[in-house]
Amino acid sequence: MSDLEIRNRLWIHNEWRDAHSGRRFPTVNPATEEVITTVSEAGEADIGDAVASASEAFRSKAWRRMSAHRRSQLLWRLADLIEANADELGRLETMDNGKPYFESRKVDLTSVIETFRYFAGLADKIQGETIPVSGPFLNYTLREPVGVVGCIVPWNFPLNLASWKVAPALACGNTVVLKPAEQTPLTAIRLGELAAEAGFPPGVLNVVPGFGETAGAALVRHPDVDAISFTGSVEVGRTVMREAAGTLKKVSLELGGKSPNVIFADADVPAAIRGAAMGIYYGKGEVCAAGSRILVERSVYDEVVEGLVGRAGKMTIGDPMTDGTRLGAVVSEQQLDRVMNYIRLGVEEGATLAAGGERRTVDGKGYFVEATVFSDVDSQMTIAQEEIFGPVAAVIPFDDADHAIEIANDTIFGLAAGVWTRDIGKAHRVAGEIKAGTVWINTYNQYDAAAPFGGYKSSGFGRDLGLQSALDKYTQTKCVWVPLDG
Repeated sequence: MSDLEIRNRLWIHNEWRDAHSGRRFPTVNPATEEVITTVSEAGEADIGDAVASASEAFRSKAWRRMSAHRRSQLLWRLADLIEANADELGRLETMDNGKPYFESRKVDLTSVIETFRYFAGLADKIQGETIPVSGPFLNYTLREPVGVVGCIVPWNFPLNLASWKVAPALACGNTVVLKPAEQTPLTAIRLGELAAEAGFPPGVLNVVPGFGETAGAALVRHPDVDAISFTGSVEVGRTVMREAAGTLKKVSLELGGKSPNVIFADADVPAAIRGAAMGIYYGKGEVCAAGSRILVERSVYDEVVEGLVGRAGKMTIGDPMTDGTRLGAVVSEQQLDRVMNYIRLGVEEGATLAAGGERRTVDGKGYFVEATVFSDVDSQMTIAQEEIFGPVAAVIPFDDADHAIEIANDTIFGLAAGVWTRDIGKAHRVAGEIKAGTVWINTYNQYDAAAPFGGYKSSGFGRDLGLQSALDKYTQTKCVWVPLDG
């Protein structure tokens, strides 16, 4: 990896800066446990500089009076630059996060490019409406940008989730301060530089790596930040809501999940097994919508467990840069300890460890966990209620559709779900009764820039992606009255 030029400073007003404090923090390759580089650590003063830059840019003629068509061109140009540098960005993502390179390069980067292009298409199609009000008046609405948007993203899909927020925010005419997770800041920093290369004016996109309790908290509290778009844990989401209340800024939250993947006996069972395995093992299980609770009708329960055990055994652990690797390293030692503790709890609470459950290394290093299957899981066990964020499947039996719905909804989360059945009526009924923001039928983990994504209950509120979601989050409506009777 020595041939990669790694950017590791703050990106504010289209220039590199060191933190006011001079502090730096290491970002570690979880597959090798080696420090990739040390990164400038944004503190409150640096957040203040980034917000001031974004505020200045928002008021500037260069951005505020830029035509929507020109904004569209810049976003499309940024997508082109991401595509041209996709190999580099994929390598950075794999180094920083530990996921296999084929996931970073072939899946995540493809999605990033498509997201920027989709919202490039939205930029010049944002419009209001005329309303037939009572009396001799012309009444119309304008969709205007919110202002400065603080985007806080997690470590599991660093660049992809950044694109979900940055692209629509810029398309709608806002300016952005992006705070990547401290575990995985490298691709976000590079994104700032590419945005400048694409032609975005200084201050339109600022990138401030740092820690949540300092940089993130300062961004949420700042009175000149008009909206916060946050993806992360439930605990931090609650803190974001409390802190944002002080300045009454707009907030959207995409939080955790404990998503049920429901397999009925009348499903294409081999296809359901493949889909369920992909739903929990893709991204090492470090996916908000991971199908970590696999609910199976009793008559096919043993068949599904056996199939999942077989699939788990094929999830090859190895160097994430190697083509044959299917399961990379979890993101950090802290996350490794968290996952292993949940595996221990599963055994202690009486679930059967049917596959995996061990830590692994590659050449004696790395935070790897075997693809794990628990069978004989009760829906009230800890591993069936709490988000593990690792490659751990809890397989739970059910009796009929009503029982499946009851189990599926018996959690504080409501992010996503899957339903596998050949009965189309049953599929739609169950999808309608599961409390989740996304339900996949006879598939899993499908995403598109045009399709909104977000949660019910403690999985948050607001939606990423989708045309209407972007307008709801990143614009505000102005109503104008004009008398017509002289």
